[in-house]
Amino acid sequence: MIQKHTQLSFEAFVKLSMSTLRIRPLKPALQAIAVQELNEVPHRVGDDIEALRDWVLKQSHLRGCTDQQFLLAFLRGTKFSLERAKQKYDRFYTLQASIPEVFNERRLATDPLVIDIIRSGILLRIPQDDEDTGPCVSIIRAGSYDTSKYKFQDIIRVGSMFGEIMMFEDENATVSGYVEIMDMKGVTGTHLFALQPELLRKFSAYADEAMPTRQKGIHFINVPPAFETGFNTLRSFFPAKIKSRISVSSDPDAIFNIVPRDYLPLEYGGTHGLVEDISHAMERKLIGYAQYFLASQHFGTDEKLRDFSSPALDKCSSFGAVGSFRKLEID
Repeated sequence: MIQKHTQLSFEAFVKLSMSTLRIRPLKPALQAIAVQELNEVPHRVGDDIEALRDWVLKQSHLRGCTDQQFLLAFLRGTKFSLERAKQKYDRFYTLQASIPEVFNERRLATDPLVIDIIRSGILLRIPQDDEDTGPCVSIIRAGSYDTSKYKFQDIIRVGSMFGEIMMFEDENATVSGYVEIMDMKGVTGTHLFALQPELLRKFSAYADEAMPTRQKGIHFINVPPAFETGFNTLRSFFPAKIKSRISVSSDPDAIFNIVPRDYLPLEYGGTHGLVEDISHAMERKLIGYAQYFLASQHFGTDEKLRDFSSPALDKCSSFGAVGSFRKLEID
């Protein structure tokens, strides 16, 4: 559903974004991957973006961000198939309505709950070396938050905001994808109850079907040995395509098989500063996107205006044709 906000109109945001368009050139190593794996043709990128933008602006049912870097993420995420990019862009906004506990009026850079979660170090975006061409990495410290203060959906909401930020500015994410690490250290029965497997399934399906960045893995680490077998049953809550990307381990050194030690903060046995340093950098980053998240309160779909004869919305979705979440098949 398109949400209303009085401080910045959708039209004003479109005008602003169109007046400040910039496309960053890829570093040579990432450019080679984009060409070889994503069918990117550097001299044609501008025309491809313009074609997608023109289509977006002609959709009466759809309002969304038309920033060039944002649109480029959808083209890279669909290997520069314009029709698939249209489908994914439409689905990106359509399916958000199926997860209202995540995509709601609190999804703002200035929301006190959002800021508090970032400052608590519950969610970490791990810095990478400039020459690294691998997927970007996020860590969710599932056992480190106070369940009396936050719901798991609040943590997922903040994660979704940084997921969109990486569409704007993280070429590792748009070219090579991303990895999520669920750190279960310190998890109690209360945390397990708050984990909400159904929300994990829905959001993971949304990430796979609607987010243009490619999900390369979900790794549960520091799982208490007594629960390792039980955690493996979490695979049943995910779509078949995603099950193969999930790993579960109680080995405290398992994280070093996923992330280089020199990328990690000291609390994880690494050498890259402290969790607090990462949290401060993330807060500064989020504040820089305050205007975007304010404008995004206007983004969404009006299903009364949708042309259902259009091929742009592929109806083969875990959520159904217009965003009502359909029960997934469990193997």
